[in-house]
Parts: sequence; C-alpha cells; structure tokens
Amino acid sequence: MQLTNPASLTNLNSQEKQLEDFIARYSNKTKISKQLTQAYRSVLADRRGSAGFRPAIKEMVYPIIGKYASGSKIWDIDGNEYIDLVMGFGVNLFGHNPPFIKEAIQERLEQGIHIGPQSDLAGEVAELFCELTGMERVTFSNTGTEAVMTALRLARATTGRQKIAMFAGSYHGHFDGTLVQRQKIDDNLVVVPSFPGVLPNVAHDVLVLDYGDFKSLEVIKAYQHELAAVLVEPIQDERPDIQPQEFLLQLREITKQSGIALIFDEILTGFRIHLGGAQAWFGIEADIATYGKIVGGGLPIGIIGGKATYMDRIDGGMWSYGDASFPQVETTFFAGTYCKHPLAMAAARAVLKYLKSQGNALQQQLNERTSQFVEKLNTYFQEDEVPIRLANCGSMFTSLPLGNSVDSGDASLGNMDLIFYHLLCRGIFIIPNGGLLSTAHTDEDLEYIIQAVKDSIKELRESGFLP
Repeated sequence: MQLTNPASLTNLNSQEKQLEDFIARYSNKTKISKQLTQAYRSVLADRRGSAGFRPAIKEMVYPIIGKYASGSKIWDIDGNEYIDLVMGFGVNLFGHNPPFIKEAIQERLEQGIHIGPQSDLAGEVAELFCELTGMERVTFSNTGTEAVMTALRLARATTGRQKIAMFAGSYHGHFDGTLVQRQKIDDNLVVVPSFPGVLPNVAHDVLVLDYGDFKSLEVIKAYQHELAAVLVEPIQDERPDIQPQEFLLQLREITKQSGIALIFDEILTGFRIHLGGAQAWFGIEADIATYGKIVGGGLPIGIIGGKATYMDRIDGGMWSYGDASFPQVETTFFAGTYCKHPLAMAAARAVLKYLKSQGNALQQQLNERTSQFVEKLNTYFQEDEVPIRLANCGSMFTSLPLGNSVDSGDASLGNMDLIFYHLLCRGIFIIPNGGLLSTAHTDEDLEYIIQAVKDSIKELRESGFLP
C-alpha cells in the first residue's frame, strides 16, 4: 500500500486555496463580463465563451467584454483599463481609433452606405494596393477566409488541377477546404478533416506537409502535375521563429517550373512586418496573395491580389471601349453583397495612403521596438529560470512550446493559462501564448507590461504553481 505524504497534501490544499482566492478576485474584477456571458449563453453560440475550458478554472472561462478603445488601451464593461496586446488579432497596427481612419469613416458615412452601385473609391484603393504590393490586379472580399477560398478557386480554375498543398501549423481561416490535418491511421499518415462537419472528401485533394522541411519539396515535385497551388502562411502565427527563406526560394522555383500557383497567405503579415509584406521580407514574389486585417482599418475586409493570369478569372481580363477587344478569359464565380463596402473602401484608402506616406520606416521602427521588448522579457525569464521563451517576427510575438505544465486539483494547467489570467487581472489584455504591438504602444506601456509579467510570475511561484 502506498502512503500519501502529509506534506504533499498540505501543499496541494494550499495551492487549491490560492487558486480559489485568485478566481474570486478575478471574477469580482470582471463580474459584468461574467454575468453577461452567462445571461446570453442560451441564445448566443460563441466559441469565445468556452475557449480554454478546464474544470479547475471553469469560473474564469468567459471573454472580457469591451466597451471603449483608444490608442494602446481598451476599457471593459466593468470599467477596467487594459493595455491591449491583442490589437484586434492583428487589425490595429496604428492602435485603436486613429484619427485619420476615424475621419475617413465619418466623412463617408455622411454620404450614405450605397450598396449596389460600384464604390467610387474601389479603383483608387486597387491602384494604391497594387502600387504598394507590386501585385498586378486585385479584388475585394469581406474576410480573410473568403480571400483564401477565392485564391484557391482562382488557382484551380487557371491550372485545371485539383490538389493543393499546405503546411502543418498554418492557419488559413475556417474555409472547409483548409480545415484538414494529418493523422496516423494504421501506421500511415493520412489527411483527414480537422473538425466535425467538414466532409471527408475535402481532404482527398489536400497534401499537408512540414513547413521548412526540404523533404516537403520532394513531395511537391512528386505531385507537381496534380497540384493547382501551394498555400503558404510564410510566418506562422504560432511559430514566428520559423523563417525558412531558402526553403521558400526553392519552393518558388519548383512551383514556377511546374506551373503551380504559389499563394502567400498575408492576412497577418501583410503591411505588418514590411510595407511589402512577407514577400518583400523574404524577397519572393508569389503568384497570388491574400490580405486583410490591417488594410481595413478596423472594418471587415479581405483582399486577393495576384498576377493577371490568375486574377483575370474574376472578370475575363483586360479589354477596352472603342475597339474590337472583349473579355477572353473563361471566368469562375466570385461575388458578395458587401464586397467593396463603402465604409471599408474609405478606411482602406486612408490606411494605404497613410502607409505610403510613412514608407517602410514605420514597420522597421516597430519591429525593432518589439525585438527589444521580447529580448528584455527573455533576459528576465533566463536569469530568473522561468520556463518560458518568447519569439518574434517583426511586431508579432509568441511563447515557444516548452512542454511545461503544473497540476492543481483535477486538471493540468499550462503555465501560460494562469499567467494569462494573472496578466488580465493586472490590466494587460492578452490571449494565451502571444500578442502584437502597435505604433500606439508607448515605452511606458511596455515597461508596465514587463513589470506585470514579473509580478505575475512572483505570485504564481509564491502560490506553488511555478517552480
């Protein structure tokens, strides 16, 4: 018979008490967010309402409900102020509610929201976008998911092929065609749907490969006559430390020789890490690229840009009035009531004009500040033997997976789970594992964040949740 160590039981009981006290403190601080989440749960189906659910922290599993936002700060419905490190999941490069975007939207709003006639700003926005990105032609959707879906359809329509290749660890929105993953079945790796409701036959035309692994290039060569496209998230959201330039250069050469469309998903990296996005960062020209987030200035937008060979499938290609020319390219289908929405076009024009006026210095300075911020935190983690390491690419940063966790009660709590809640309690709005900086974040903001991290680590250690 195994005897239980009384000291271990005492430590466990103390840990549970510390966790209960913290949950009570957190719940009281954000009580209206919690109350409203519960009040509307029966009618509002919301993934955020149960994200990260674990029995041990059940009472803290609810989204912070926002009320106001300005610059680097947001205020929740309870009146709490936060320094925002989520920044609209990558939308708010310039912080919240910057005057130049606010003014553009207000001016356009006075003119009415005319949907039906062509937007009077669409042509100018397209021209600005092509000028800054080097794309030949462009079209507009409402979300990044729609942009990726359209890009793949254009690639298939142009090449006449069905299969696509993508990479494990990438995120391309919630389109069925990319919600697939590899799974080991009977000692064989096969591609299967990632979630219930995605049809199994969707996975039949998708290869899921290892990003940055040169063996993946051999697989692409083997399927080169069947592949319509290779879809790449050049900087993966969860692993910004992986920046395989030589791999991408070789991939570009293979796809070019094989007539495979190389698609860069720049929803997150576009205009963030470089004025020219990941393509300029790596020195690679994709055939098609998808954009969103930053370009919309806070309003919904998706952009598909690319070479005319592919983009002509939208409208039949170039033709002119007053001669015998006509659309000569067979088109696929693309539409959307809210595509080129007047307010989104107004915001996009303001964003693109501002980016053009700033040049790449805006991204360079923000990238440098983020690297310095990450370096300061990593120095602290290393010197204080905290089992966390951060990595960044430009102004995107995340914690690297180290496989450390701590146990309490009936659930295993990852370090980042509790640090995440402690930071929220200290006024840092963040999602588990990572964040983004904006040009609105001040040096004082960053110093406050660093101190909040140190204070959170200290409290977790005193509670026995970290060694």
